[in-house]
Amino acid sequence: MSTTSNVLIPLDKRPIVVTGPSGSGKSTLIQKLFASHPTTFGFSVSHTTRRPRPGEEDGIAYYFVDRSTMEKMIQDKQFIEHAEFAGNLYGTSVQAVQDVEDHGKICILDIELNGVRQVKESPQLHPRFVLIQPKDLTVLEDRLRGRATESESDLQKRLQAARVDWEAAHQPGLFDKIVINDRLEDAYRDLHQYIFGDPE
Repeated sequence: MSTTSNVLIPLDKRPIVVTGPSGSGKSTLIQKLFASHPTTFGFSVSHTTRRPRPGEEDGIAYYFVDRSTMEKMIQDKQFIEHAEFAGNLYGTSVQAVQDVEDHGKICILDIELNGVRQVKESPQLHPRFVLIQPKDLTVLEDRLRGRATESESDLQKRLQAARVDWEAAHQPGLFDKIVINDRLEDAYRDLHQYIFGDPE
């Protein structure tokens, strides 16, 4: 780890892929990392065909597009990875990652598990892979129900996807780091130590 003007700089400047089920606290941990190190990291804004949730802004949370637009982008091979989840398409564009790197920052990618496997096979990035998990699936279900942002059928789809993520954690070589988010501060310290080599 090296420092410049007291700014921590990771020695490994490869992009970092962060994945985990909805309700794992993945987005909160990423936001905390960005707040602590605003000049170090840049976020790869994904495209999606799902509707914005309250408070989400186009171009910040996601690029919200219609299905025909996104299908045309997929056909034109504009995505490093893409997947369909709960009836909606999601994808990380080549341009989104390039935009971050052009600003001299380390790119953080927040993607679904299927996307992780696609990126693993892609020759373009060579990133590090981090999985965020809750302590157990019961905690995850409680968090999702507490959000009250989805129908019961959509919630069940997310829980099923979470079970797949849970099993994936045991596949050798899929992830470079698994962070268990039981207490947010402990999970953040673990993530921070992995990226920078020392606890914050």
